[in-house]
Amino acid sequence: MDSAVEIKGMNILKKSLVVFILPLLAFATAHKFYVSVTNVGYSEDDNALRITTRVFIDDFDNVLRTRYDFAAKLATKNESKQADAFIEKYVRAKFTVEINGKNASYTFIGKKYDADMMICYIEVPDVDLARTTSIQITNEILTDLFDDQKNIVHFKIDGKSKSFVLLKSDAKGMLNL
Repeated sequence: MDSAVEIKGMNILKKSLVVFILPLLAFATAHKFYVSVTNVGYSEDDNALRITTRVFIDDFDNVLRTRYDFAAKLATKNESKQADAFIEKYVRAKFTVEINGKNASYTFIGKKYDADMMICYIEVPDVDLARTTSIQITNEILTDLFDDQKNIVHFKIDGKSKSFVLLKSDAKGMLNL
């Protein structure tokens, strides 16, 4: 009689685990996280801000298709020869840099791929750090496609570090020097 109770108890335990664990696994695999990471640093050798932005390739490919009706086929052997121009066009529309409250022009240097990420390289030349009181980044990359997009910005300049999580509703982060 004890073994029958133990077997029944084990069956109830197994069923309970399935009932509680299965929904957790379903949510873990069904949800996609939309995020980019931007690092902003200063090169004393060049007197320039150096900026890298990492975004998921498939998300960026999707936004180019949706926004410009352009099939870039990023990171494939069939990548369009016009992909870099469309990437730069989109970045310039969604990413701005302000120094001391004024728009700063920047050079879009290019991009490279690393696993499932695209890394964009940006440089703001001729930045006199001694005369710089604030640097503001506005990053709206992918927020027009994904409402829950989060753009993380890390500043590491002149011994100061500050990080922001930028959202569609709050897309600006500022470092005061």
